[in-house]
Formats: sequence, structure tokens, C-alpha cells
Amino acid sequence: MTALFQSLTPGARLSDRVAEALEAEIRAGRLAAGLKLPTETALAEQFAVSRTVIREAVSRLKSLGLVDSRQGSGMFVREAGFAPLSFDMRYAGSKSAVVQIVEVRRALEAEVAVLAAQRRQPGDLVQIRAAITALADAVARGGDGVAEDVAFHRAIADAARNPFLIDTLRYLGQFLVGATRVTRANEARRVDFARQVADEHAHIVRAIEAGDPVQARLAAAGHMDNAIHRIEQADPAFWQQEGEALARPLTGGLPPLR
Repeated sequence: MTALFQSLTPGARLSDRVAEALEAEIRAGRLAAGLKLPTETALAEQFAVSRTVIREAVSRLKSLGLVDSRQGSGMFVREAGFAPLSFDMRYAGSKSAVVQIVEVRRALEAEVAVLAAQRRQPGDLVQIRAAITALADAVARGGDGVAEDVAFHRAIADAARNPFLIDTLRYLGQFLVGATRVTRANEARRVDFARQVADEHAHIVRAIEAGDPVQARLAAAGHMDNAIHRIEQADPAFWQQEGEALARPLTGGLPPLR
């Protein structure tokens, strides 16, 4: 693995280079599913880097679903499956990464809303309304509403009754949730932004309840368009403070900050 490590892009961070080398070994089957990874100390010696670098690299592998921790036993390789998407830091800064992910959401959420308007059942509407209420309650308690926002959109996806769309959203989950974390943090800084989001959610729900796929598509796509507009209007101080930190996992491949 050391030779492979030395051949990687010199400009990359050490932890990224180590993660890429280990990922290549896993995807090639040289580190088979179920195999225990060497200890941090052993990997640090093998790659001639610090244990902190190894810890960051393994954290990235864990966020990609390639390794799993077992309490008291260490880290074990998981089945590689499909390679999750990741942004290249050379091409996407934090702000542009968020905008690009919301653009992906726009295409998916618009189609999901159309199908939900066509296929929703009474029970689905109950779940969607419950999700809206939970989101409002979370915000009223001073929470960021990220989990509740994601649950609201998931309730709409469930009403669409298309398991392939649901699996696609789950596959993109790391990035969709990460982008939601950024957009909601920005929106929480302004009362008008927060009110707009609530109104847009209500518009989507009304269209789905009415069984109107045309309006559902427009409402869902418009919600994403407005999310992009709000990001572009964000105070520069937002990006210098929490925005940059919250968006870093989208471009750095690390787990979201807690």
C-alpha cells in the first residue's frame, strides 16, 4: 500500500491520500469484507504519517460506508458496493458545493412531489402533516430543525411509492443532509428566510393534498430555487463562521460536524 500511497496526487491532504489508498485496496478486494483493519499504530508506521492522519482517513472511510467499528474489537472492512459521490476540493468550494447539491435536490424533489400528489393515500397525508408539525415544534424549541426537515421530505418521498427514488435519496443522504444543515443554519439567521421556508413547505403540502402534480412540481422546484437564492444572499459573515464549517464535509469527505 505504501507504493500506491506515494503515487497519489501530491497536492492532496495526507489523510485524503491515505483514505484513497485504503479505499482502492478495499474496492480491489485486497482488503476483503469482514477483514479487520490494522491498528492505528500499524497503519501510521506503514504510511509514515501520524496517528491523527490515520484517524482522519479511517473516519472518511467510515463516512463512505467502507468500514465499520465494532466496540472493543476495532475497525472492520464492509462490502464496498457502489462508490458514494464526493466533491473534488479543486472544483467546488463550500458555497458552490451547497448550491450544486441543492440543484441535484431540485430535480429529485420535484419528481418526488409529482408522484406523491398522484399516489398519496390518507395515511401519507397524516405522516406529512405530522412531519410539518414536528418541524415547527423543533424550531419553536430553538432547534435547528435539520432532522425534522429531512423527515418531512422523506415523508413526501414515502408517499411517492417508488423504492428506487427512495433508495437514491438514501444513497445521496450524506450530501443531502449536509446541504440541509447549511441551508437551515443560514435561514435561521433571518426571520424572513424562516418564514419563506415554512410557506414553501405549506405550498408543497397543499399541492400534494389536492392531488395536483403540476402545482406539486412547481412548489417543490421553487422551494429548491429559493433555497439557492437564500444561500446566495447569505451574509458573508455566515460563511466565515458556521457556514464554512458546516459545509466542509460536503467537499472534504469527512463526517458531518455535530
